[in-house]
Amino acid sequence: MVIIDSKTEEYIYDIAKQSNGVIASDVVSELTKKLNCDREQLQQALLVVAAKFSQAPISLFFVGAVAFDKITGNLYLGANLEFKHQALSLVVHAEQAAINNAWVNGANEITSIAINAAPCGFCRQFMNELSSAGNLSILLPTGKYTLSELLPCDFGPGDLGNASSLMASDVSDIDIDLPISEALKQHLRYAYVPYTQNLSAAELVLKDGRAFYGRYAENAAYSPSLSPMNSVLSQLALAGEALNEADVERITLVEKAGNENQKSVAQAVLTSLKGNLPLIHHVF
Repeated sequence: MVIIDSKTEEYIYDIAKQSNGVIASDVVSELTKKLNCDREQLQQALLVVAAKFSQAPISLFFVGAVAFDKITGNLYLGANLEFKHQALSLVVHAEQAAINNAWVNGANEITSIAINAAPCGFCRQFMNELSSAGNLSILLPTGKYTLSELLPCDFGPGDLGNASSLMASDVSDIDIDLPISEALKQHLRYAYVPYTQNLSAAELVLKDGRAFYGRYAENAAYSPSLSPMNSVLSQLALAGEALNEADVERITLVEKAGNENQKSVAQAVLTSLKGNLPLIHHVF
């Protein structure tokens, strides 16, 4: 087991905050050499850093996850996110956060994911939507497992006649004639919505100009789906911003006409932010 000293932990935490929870491949190489470990050992060692991004005011149970994409060589941190005075079903699990972090930042496959506690059934189901579900390695304190070992007799996209999967679905080429940023339009096109067809994405801009993005990621079992607003708030948290302290300039949610289903959920979780900023809602 690799132990990170406090100085190195703070160094990595600062890097992660600046990159919204992404540990680039060159930093991964630097750390494996410095800590004299392999990449999987590093993933597990970084769980303590990932958990520092957790905001869990209800459970006080701080979970970290670290996903790896072998194509880029990057590591992607994730942490659980809870919302005071909202239904528990609205929380973001650490595994979702790490996978979402990789996906929003351009990864096309998750090879392995390290977690500091065994994944709940909800998260096993969420991971089962991945294009790499069949060969995904899950690194736990108790050992290394395949998803099929943790989720036997699974139910997945194929059971609903869906030939696509999260991170490997086609990108929409739809025209979006709205007064929104080009970045938000692109995230809309990448939304994974095979079950409702509601192309939906969110943009959150801070007063200092930093912008964060989230996409709708649906799931064959429906409940583990990740809303675009939860996706973007998770990205905000991975920048080290506390939800109730962040200085937000504006928040935008976009949905597909005739398939809208995200506005009420977005408004619910936004109550955790400082102030009473109205939600800008577009339908196209």
